[in-house]
Amino acid sequence: MSPTHATAPAGDPEAVRFDDHGIEPIPAAARDSTPWQQFWIWAGANIAPINWVLGALGVTLGLSVLETITVVAVGNLFGCAVFGLFNLMGHRTGVNQMVLGRAAFGRRGAIVPGVVQGLLTMGWVGVNTWVVLDLVLAILAQMGVHGGLGLKYLVAGLIMAVQLFLALYGFYAIRTFEKYTVPATVLLMAVMTVLAVSQTDTDWTTAAAVTPGSKFSAVTQLLTAIGIGWGISWLPYSADYSRFIRVGTPGRSVFWSTALGMYVPTVWLAALGAYLAGAGGPDDPSSLVTGLFGVMAIPVLLLIMHGPVATNILNLYSCSLAALSVGIRIARWKLTLIAGVVASAVLAVFVQADSFAQAFDHWMVSILVWISPWASIVLVDFFVLRRGRVDLPSLYGDGASPYGPVNRSAMVALGAGLVAAWSWQYGMVPATQGPIALALNGTDFSWLSGSLVAGGLYYLLARRAGRRVTDGRTRAGAEEVRSGAGSGESAL
Repeated sequence: MSPTHATAPAGDPEAVRFDDHGIEPIPAAARDSTPWQQFWIWAGANIAPINWVLGALGVTLGLSVLETITVVAVGNLFGCAVFGLFNLMGHRTGVNQMVLGRAAFGRRGAIVPGVVQGLLTMGWVGVNTWVVLDLVLAILAQMGVHGGLGLKYLVAGLIMAVQLFLALYGFYAIRTFEKYTVPATVLLMAVMTVLAVSQTDTDWTTAAAVTPGSKFSAVTQLLTAIGIGWGISWLPYSADYSRFIRVGTPGRSVFWSTALGMYVPTVWLAALGAYLAGAGGPDDPSSLVTGLFGVMAIPVLLLIMHGPVATNILNLYSCSLAALSVGIRIARWKLTLIAGVVASAVLAVFVQADSFAQAFDHWMVSILVWISPWASIVLVDFFVLRRGRVDLPSLYGDGASPYGPVNRSAMVALGAGLVAAWSWQYGMVPATQGPIALALNGTDFSWLSGSLVAGGLYYLLARRAGRRVTDGRTRAGAEEVRSGAGSGESAL
């Protein structure tokens, strides 16, 4: 699966060529992405109506508009900063995120998070396409076009085809698509924001959560959904794209471009959703938009649909890399096509969902339960234990971890982190409501408990295992010296 370079003229960074790279380190000659291009990639993926819904969630939970915006703005400072750190991993190594995880978990141990990531990305395609479909149908209804279930599936098929085409072509098509479409989308979103604020009058300070306990619980749940949790939910994707950044680009440029690409649209749209919710607007994305702008919103909505599509092409591309990372030996574009087919089936399930908010909450909670402990282990391993240096050839053999093909320390820490995260998780169904969260009136610190337990335990176990390896080598060396000395005395 060694990469080949072909179809673009040498030195033409803007050319859209077929991406036939797999999971090997991206050669320096093929790394031509800039920090600005990375900014547009992540900004495009987050300028989506789904963030309006999550912004409105704070008001639904009982917080005031001002409290909701504050929680989202402050929480994302942390979540997006961690996201920027993960992008540094890809830039320094040229390796995708699931393969980088082998350094901590071992080549075979990393199969577990790789499989989970592959499945979840396909699921996300279904969720995000559902949002796009809902918006398109609302627009068509405004135009007098009604087709029932048949029209719904026809539109879904067309949207999926566009997403699949870009993802099949790979990173270079994704980069170019985002670079030339996101600025226009940002401009239109700014116009929409001005119109929304000018046409509505919100209540900034009234909150339904009147007791300190209920308000604190609402804050923690909002932090999980779109505060700290939102940036964390993107961590398994990060290095898949930053691995294409030009060699020699300053690390601070990589950090700020990716962190701000995540932070700015997330906080912006969540704040808009909270503002509209505070004015008594609906929380469904299509009703939220069409109810405010009517027929005049049609050209704006057509471009706003770019957000979910931009998100899905990242999901499909990263899904193929996750599949390659677990050992499936098929061309990346074929894996992307398979992922698209499976995601279409998931979309059919979500189309039948009674409540988008409920379905999304279940999905987000399930993601954070595994991502936060996994990410904490990877972060500790890369930046603390390895000091940002990884032996790249070892990632593609059983020597990825110095502790063997399966690093038991990492697996034990991940298991403990999952239990800790679930214990402090407050989902919408009983199975996702942990005992600590229930005992504390619905507080949700799943991301924090999972991270601290997994990262802290991994650090202690890894240091202990490292000392054992060092002591074993020292004893072996001493035995060798004594053996050599004995042979010398015999010879004399």
